[in-house]
Amino acid sequence: MKDIQQLFQEFIWECEFSRKLRPETLKGYRDMFGTFNKLVPDLQLTEINTVTVTKFFKNLDERKRIVGKGMIRIGVKKSTIVTYWSKLRCFFEWLETRGHIPTNPFKLMRRPSPVYEERQFLKKEEVEKIFTAVYLQHNNNLLILKRNILIFTILLFCGLRKEELMLLQIRDLDLERKLLTVRSETSKGGNTRCIPLTSQLMTVLKDYLQERKKYTTSYLLVSSTGDKQLSYDGLKHLVTKLNRTSKVRFHLHQFRHTFAINFLKQSHNVFKLKELLGHKDIKMTAVYLRCLPVEEMREDVEKMSIDSLI
Repeated sequence: MKDIQQLFQEFIWECEFSRKLRPETLKGYRDMFGTFNKLVPDLQLTEINTVTVTKFFKNLDERKRIVGKGMIRIGVKKSTIVTYWSKLRCFFEWLETRGHIPTNPFKLMRRPSPVYEERQFLKKEEVEKIFTAVYLQHNNNLLILKRNILIFTILLFCGLRKEELMLLQIRDLDLERKLLTVRSETSKGGNTRCIPLTSQLMTVLKDYLQERKKYTTSYLLVSSTGDKQLSYDGLKHLVTKLNRTSKVRFHLHQFRHTFAINFLKQSHNVFKLKELLGHKDIKMTAVYLRCLPVEEMREDVEKMSIDSLI
């Protein structure tokens, strides 16, 4: 009889080769299962039930973690609980479908609703500090300076996910039509979408392409160590340095939120935003607008009067 470790590996193989899930998604499943194994060790298939699942989330909430400079933190955000809940539910659903467990315990449990209280988008002054830090972190390598400027300009004006950015290839750019294509195989939603390139981004893009013309790699973003794709570790290292230099605590996904908030401010069209972000459901787009500043709604409210009522 196969144990849960062997079955999880089969689940991952199926996700990778049959369902063609993205590497970042597969990594998320592996990280989830690693944490699950650590907090509920030596779990047998016969022990998978609501009590075991609740024990996992209790241990997750109570575990001590070292963050920053030796600081000990206890507890996790509700949004983190939702992430673990969703990934673990998918694996247990797979186990049930294939007859390895009688019932997926998540069917008997109510899904938690995430609470998003923190501001996700970056303010103008924070974006400016980050770009200033980019100019300070190039080590006299003009190609890398222009690459780094391009990275954050694309994120700011196209709202790409990190993996969509990393997997961009030269063929995804149409400079004549001023379009950037996110291919279905690199998109989380599995759909191909095209994003118009702003004039400012076009200038930055052409400047970078001119500097990298001797490179043969098909990937847009090149490594500082040779004619190859920028690695995920390389990007992570860059973000860590920019956090320190700019003194802005940020992560790349915040640029996607920043794009969403500012596009809505200009267009007032959430349906256009949905297409640009590559969402299948408008509910997903609404999540990005949860931190819309109240000042952005003042003008609309001011337009209301007794005379204008229906």
